[in-house]
Order: sequence, then C-alpha cells, then structure tokens
Amino acid sequence: MKKTPLGQATERFTSKEKLVEAVQKLATNDLWLDRVSAAKGLSRVSNAKLLRLHDILTQVKKDFGSRAKLVDAILTLEKRTKDAGYKTRIEQYPLPRLVDLHGAASRRVKRAEAKAKAAPAAAPKAKKKAPAKKAKSASPSA
Repeated sequence: MKKTPLGQATERFTSKEKLVEAVQKLATNDLWLDRVSAAKGLSRVSNAKLLRLHDILTQVKKDFGSRAKLVDAILTLEKRTKDAGYKTRIEQYPLPRLVDLHGAASRRVKRAEAKAKAAPAAAPKAKKKAPAKKAKSASPSA
C-alpha cells in the first residue's frame, strides 16, 4: 500500500521542516530558477510537490550536475545545438519541465534508432516497376 505524502515525508526526512531544508540545500543557482513567493516560501508548498522537487533536484544533480548541462543534453538529443532561440526559450523552463522534456527527447531518439535498425531488415523487398507508357507513334497522316 502506498503511503501518503505526509507519511513519505516523515519517513524520509522526519518532518516537513527538514524536507524544506533539504530542498533548499539542493535548490542552488546552478539547478533552480527561484519562482517561489518570498512572502510564503517553500514551507507553504505541499508535501507531494516538495518530495517530487527533492527527487528531481537530486536526480539532475547526480546525472547532469547543473541546469545548463541538462539544457545542453536536450539540445544535443534534439539536434538543435546551434538554435540559439530555442536554447533561450527552454532555459526559462522550470526544472521539472526540463526533465520531462529530456525524457521525451531520449525516448524519441531510442524509438528512431529502433526503427532505423528494423528498416534495413525489411528493405530487401523488391519493388514492382510500373509498366512503361507506350510512346505515341508518329504515323504520317496523308
């Protein structure tokens, strides 16, 4: 049986305050675009969102090291490394959206590779040639 977000937070971090501290430690300028209300802060965010944020922040820090490297990985997967406009647009995305974008791009690349491997196996089929059209004969009319 799956635990509630409160149960997961208390199991992993013993309290919500410690969960908020852990997210704030991971939310450095290298990974995080600060869009949290200064008046409310992260303590008002739900446990489910905080747990997801913590998981995403730790995954990105482990896999890529920084937000910029994640953006570069997305651009490389999509073969758009020279597209400056696209790069500036996705740099403004929040981190969870970037992670989802990277996952979708990597699945798309894997699917294309699998299709390319399967295509040569099916290629030897002989194509039927269309019947040649008969040329109009120029018969002399008298």
